[in-house]
Amino acid sequence: MKVTVKDLSHIAGVSIKTLYHYHKIGLLIPNEIGETGYRYYGVEELNRLQEILFYKELDIPLLEIKNLLDEESNRVGTLEKQMMLFEKKIEKYHQLIKTIKLSLEYTKKGENMDNKLMFNGFETEEEWKSALEKQKTHLQEKYNFDLNTDSINVNDMNKMAIEAKNFTDRMTGFLRNGAKYNDSSVHDVVKQHLKFLNKNGHTISKEDYVNQTKFFLQDDFHREMLEKQQIGLSYYLLAVAENL
Repeated sequence: MKVTVKDLSHIAGVSIKTLYHYHKIGLLIPNEIGETGYRYYGVEELNRLQEILFYKELDIPLLEIKNLLDEESNRVGTLEKQMMLFEKKIEKYHQLIKTIKLSLEYTKKGENMDNKLMFNGFETEEEWKSALEKQKTHLQEKYNFDLNTDSINVNDMNKMAIEAKNFTDRMTGFLRNGAKYNDSSVHDVVKQHLKFLNKNGHTISKEDYVNQTKFFLQDDFHREMLEKQQIGLSYYLLAVAENL
């Protein structure tokens, strides 16, 4: 299948100028350029453009989109990740709508709204501190380790939380579907996860990851969190890590 720039512009609702720009920055390269200079796009390019537009709707900058798509060779994984990001965004909007409705009710009654209720739906540093409190207490009491939550970068924490959920969901899916611990597809997902962590300020080697999965298996608090999601997940993660 060959699609011209003009046809692709019409199909996707993207201007020809934008498509030329995407080509120029290496974000979307045509499948073929004819002798007359006409650009033609195939199925893979249409798939990539769709993924680009999904990321754009999530307000992700073009350079970051390029880096993400260059790293994400699995279309299913990319779409699942994008769906999760949209679901998270929808969930946040639903909470904000509830807060708006409640604010209207209080305003119409001429009453003052509780300060905490006023800001429901806004991801804050305090919300993250609250979410990490149990883990912080556990690590302090059992290992005398201080999980520093004094200064939290909300955007970074949200980004890491999305990645963690995406990774755990995919590993859970592998386990449920009977994928072996030494399956290359499973290993690819783990390697992609480690690459993400290293790229985002969390230096971790394969050996570090093995030690981390051992800790999660041996520690009651973390093992319980994993086993609640899928029985055997903590054991599976260790087996995979040891065979990377």
